[in-house]
Amino acid sequence: MNDRLPTAGASASGLAIDGSRLWQSLMDLAQLGATAKGGVCRLALTELDGKARDLFAAWCRAEGCSIRIDQIGNIFARRAGTRDDLPAIATGSHIDTQPTGGKFDGNYGVMAGLEVIRTLNQHNIRTEAPVEVCVWTNEEGSRFVPVMMGSGVYVDAFTLDHALTRADHDGITVAKALADIGYAGDAPASVSAGAPRFGAYFEAHIEQGPVLEDADTTIGVVTGALGQRWYDVTVTGMESHAGPTPMRLRKDALFAATHLMQKVVEIALAHQPDGRGTVGCVHVYPNSRNVIPGKVSFTVDFRHGNDDGLLAMDAALRAAAELLQKDFPVAVAVEQVVYFEPVAFAPELVDAIRDGAERAGCSHLDIVSGAGHDAVYVAGTAPTAMIFVPCKDGISHNEIEDADPEHLAAGANVLLHAMLARAGTVS
Repeated sequence: MNDRLPTAGASASGLAIDGSRLWQSLMDLAQLGATAKGGVCRLALTELDGKARDLFAAWCRAEGCSIRIDQIGNIFARRAGTRDDLPAIATGSHIDTQPTGGKFDGNYGVMAGLEVIRTLNQHNIRTEAPVEVCVWTNEEGSRFVPVMMGSGVYVDAFTLDHALTRADHDGITVAKALADIGYAGDAPASVSAGAPRFGAYFEAHIEQGPVLEDADTTIGVVTGALGQRWYDVTVTGMESHAGPTPMRLRKDALFAATHLMQKVVEIALAHQPDGRGTVGCVHVYPNSRNVIPGKVSFTVDFRHGNDDGLLAMDAALRAAAELLQKDFPVAVAVEQVVYFEPVAFAPELVDAIRDGAERAGCSHLDIVSGAGHDAVYVAGTAPTAMIFVPCKDGISHNEIEDADPEHLAAGANVLLHAMLARAGTVS
């Protein structure tokens, strides 16, 4: 881990965040759930998550912010504007982690938002619209499903009751876990129930991929997010003894399934530059050394920048499954289990981020997010955009996840000025 502290970067207007303070906040937060390998294990709504929430809230109250907690546990730290009737200009992310998570995924977006508020206070800058920093509940989905739970409830992607009744492997529900850590709030959790809409929402994040580092570029101007279609595929043959059964008489489900798995990659390669295809989980039955596999179940993850591309990939997968049944003595079932619509972020906010990077003298390129983020949900209710900064070797969801302090400071500076442009300053 790089332990040097960054210097505050300069912007066109001369106003800049304190990079050293941002870095220290990230390091302090990372102590809650710190792992021996230098990462963080802080699953959603655990005692450690509660302590991290308490720390964030205490930091925000010290800056004069009010705190609102909604019924799904989302936290909104609000710095008042001179016109509090205006919708807030918001930023944020999440502070729950993967079991073997890093210091920056999600946490950077929240701490960058806190640093924006600290900078405004330090320089006595008043904004016309209020500014809010959000902590969204259970973004990672490691303990509770669905992922991006807090922002999903906020935009009515699923109901509050559905979310509160989800249980972890020990049978503990979201409702009980929220109560146990003191974050079962009473504010409306969804826009339909009266939760306020934002005037604009920005989310700063490490890229979680290798594109920016490969291009030696500091700022990713995120124009949108890839759509996703996930599938459960089952190939059924017949298990039989590996010795007495001749090769020509076998109904080998695994042998057939491997052909379809390779097709997943071929389909993605045929839909570049945005096409993605992954087989991430495979179950073989009966999984015995000397038994010909009778059934294989595996997952498929398709992603693309537009729905036409996703639908073409879907059609190619189903056609390949049909052909497999003709070429091999097996049955194939393909079931779509998840669909996330491709998202295009608000052009005016994307332009503001691009312009801010140029004014700050930061190298930048347009990029599409390949991962899901809370911003993807929020974009359905308010103008939204994201700022990416590089992470070392493109590694995330890993204890060795790392980022350059200067890149983190640069991204926070772009965030600061993008938010100020929307919130308006008062002389």
